[in-house]
Amino acid sequence: MAQATFHHFGVPTTITQSDEVYLEGIKVHLTDPENHPYRIEFLRFESGSPMHAAIQNNAHAAYMVEDLQAALEGKNVIVEPFDATEALRVAFITDGDAVIELMQKIG
Repeated sequence: MAQATFHHFGVPTTITQSDEVYLEGIKVHLTDPENHPYRIEFLRFESGSPMHAAIQNNAHAAYMVEDLQAALEGKNVIVEPFDATEALRVAFITDGDAVIELMQKIG
């Protein structure tokens, strides 16, 4: 895989956070890991979220990559690439029992 740079650690929670934003398409409230001293992103999923159960029930490590498609080659993709924001395209893979988010800046 090409160079991957650690970005954040995602942690599912049921506790409402004060600085959540809502992503309607995937029915999740999340925090900005860049505002956390340890780069933790808290994710609070709504009932009926289309996100894979592995993401809703397990913590994940997230990495920035230059070429998302290249980084996914030969990997066990559990969530195909999608535009999380206007500036960020993401996908999720598993490596053994580990859930990993791969992210690429767009636009």
